[in-house]
Amino acid sequence: MEREGDYERQNRVEKPQRNKYALACATLASMTSILLGYDIGVMSGAILFIKDDLHINDVEVEILVGSLNIFSLIGSAAAGRTSDYIGRRYTIVFAGGIFFVGALMMGFAPNYAFLMAGRVVAGIGVGYALMIAPVYTAEVAPASSRGFLTSFPEVFINLGILLGYVSNYVFARLPEDLSWRLMLGVGAIPPVFLAVGVLAMPESPRWLVLQGRLGAAKKILLKTSDSPDEAQRRLSEIKVAAGIPENADGEVVSVPKHHHGEGVWKELLLRPTPAVRRMLIAAVAIHFFQQASGIDAVVLYSPRVFEKAGIKEKSKLLGATVGVGLTKTTFILVATFLLDRLGRRPLLLSSLGGMAVSLFGLGFGLTMIAHSDEKLVWAVGLCITTILLYVAFFSIGMGPITWVYTSEIFPLRLRAQGASIGVAVNRVISGVIGMTFISVYNAITIGGSFFLYSGVSLLAFLFFFFFLPETKGRTLEEVVELFEKKTTARPPPQHEVGGAASRSIELANGHST
Repeated sequence: MEREGDYERQNRVEKPQRNKYALACATLASMTSILLGYDIGVMSGAILFIKDDLHINDVEVEILVGSLNIFSLIGSAAAGRTSDYIGRRYTIVFAGGIFFVGALMMGFAPNYAFLMAGRVVAGIGVGYALMIAPVYTAEVAPASSRGFLTSFPEVFINLGILLGYVSNYVFARLPEDLSWRLMLGVGAIPPVFLAVGVLAMPESPRWLVLQGRLGAAKKILLKTSDSPDEAQRRLSEIKVAAGIPENADGEVVSVPKHHHGEGVWKELLLRPTPAVRRMLIAAVAIHFFQQASGIDAVVLYSPRVFEKAGIKEKSKLLGATVGVGLTKTTFILVATFLLDRLGRRPLLLSSLGGMAVSLFGLGFGLTMIAHSDEKLVWAVGLCITTILLYVAFFSIGMGPITWVYTSEIFPLRLRAQGASIGVAVNRVISGVIGMTFISVYNAITIGGSFFLYSGVSLLAFLFFFFFLPETKGRTLEEVVELFEKKTTARPPPQHEVGGAASRSIELANGHST
């Protein structure tokens, strides 16, 4: 027995340490997501002052708050083709530059029309950033820590939301016409530092292979992989997926197919294989449910929700929203360390179950308050508690896994533009929620609106339970295999994994296996 124990200890597979170079690359790329987070957070408080200063009505408030997500469609739709053409790295810089201009326009806006123009420009930048950050990170990260690293965009969205809430709280004591302009204008500062930092990081090795630059791709893979053997294996799989012969060698080779994204929309939308169709359904569904479950209603309108719960003073309203930001940021950090340990499915399903219960509790509390002539302290406490629970459950699963999953399920050739479709759906639903929340709760009561979101969360739980496979610990090329199987709940046997690279080329070229 003692000898057997020694044997097991000697042959135990050690889990590789985090790759510091890949960590640095993922961090720099994902910081672009701060742009969206800051805008979401800061607008929730700034709108209190904008409404009084510019004398706008509730419909104009809804349009101003939610429209950025609609405008971001332009950026997310263009980002896939742009990143295939100029590369992932320069697309990140481009996103920051657009948002910089939009933030300055909003900060100096003299009236509502000019403020809306700034929202258009900033929204395009946000669309670019949302699509490219998780794609770049997934393509750099080794399989052992891909879930951890590709959750970073959601981490920085939450950090941006928290910074926006803090900005609200800090500038709230200034004169009304100055406070909201500073809140919005300060958003122009992060893109400057981001652009400088991103220029120092390498290009995606998968994009370099698509350009035939094998030498440059190999150097980056050696730095971002857990071992030289893994780097060589990743390079071989990418070459096969890109249509480059396995025995091709040299610094630069010719790529035997289109490499700037031509024809991808046709493969995704017009003539998809069954496997690609399942990937597209998964990407669209997870982005749809992330937003349709009501996160923007809580985050963008948290001051209004807290006001309906019985908190009236502006300073207390903004202080309560800081609590929401702290909760979201804390639990997204917890989620980053669980993604590669527990897997995507357990976290996602636990998240949705908790969200459904929390939203139901919030709807119940708000309904009781609305139908009572006296202050119900227990109901106020229930509303505050369930809001914090909801954002915690969202951040532990539905928030980060949406970006992780979408960035890893598509084959190489379809990845950038496939992810952009998911982001486009995400932004449309987010915009619809943001632009209709006040109208919806006026029609069905504010409690009823959260009952509705609770039902959507429950529906999402059922859909994902039966449809989404687990992708933890697999290379991006192996993930393609999962969508070739009709059974989604169980991964293929280990002996079948070796065929992933050879079959992924058929998917990438638009052929069914």
